[in-house]
Amino acid sequence: MTAPGRELSDLDALLTGPVPATGPTVSEGDPATGEWTVTRGAGFVIAPLWRSKPLAGVYAPEWNAAEAAAESQLATLVRQLDDRYGPHRQVAMHVPLFRKLAGEPMPALFQALCDEDLLGDLTVWGPVPTGRPETPTRQLAVSLSRSDGDAPAILCAVVSDHPITELPEAG
Repeated sequence: MTAPGRELSDLDALLTGPVPATGPTVSEGDPATGEWTVTRGAGFVIAPLWRSKPLAGVYAPEWNAAEAAAESQLATLVRQLDDRYGPHRQVAMHVPLFRKLAGEPMPALFQALCDEDLLGDLTVWGPVPTGRPETPTRQLAVSLSRSDGDAPAILCAVVSDHPITELPEAG
């Protein structure tokens, strides 16, 4: 896992790294800890950039400080990416969450995010340059999520060969 402050270099590696063109969605974990390390699917890669400490047994004001630190981590990264790529846009995750709860199908990227409990809204830039002639641009997103109350907050990145757009609400 990345130390705080290394997110930009890790994002650069994801942007220029391989993204599967086809195939199933596959999640990988650290062999020693089982901790999630990456998910790859047709046209996308999702990876953690930063994790907070678990909050089991932590109460206010330490809880509030940990929440503020996680939000600050996201805000700092968003500012840096805005400076680099221009203004971002938001893609809400409430529709994928409702579809997950209802057992309804959804695009593989959103299914993968839901499967990893990465339900925080996406902050998206794109297309952004990769510096690679074979894939000159990609979509980039970051998100801050927590799978449950005591779990660590996870700041994750999404790199996609396809536009990352909000799912329409049913009906």
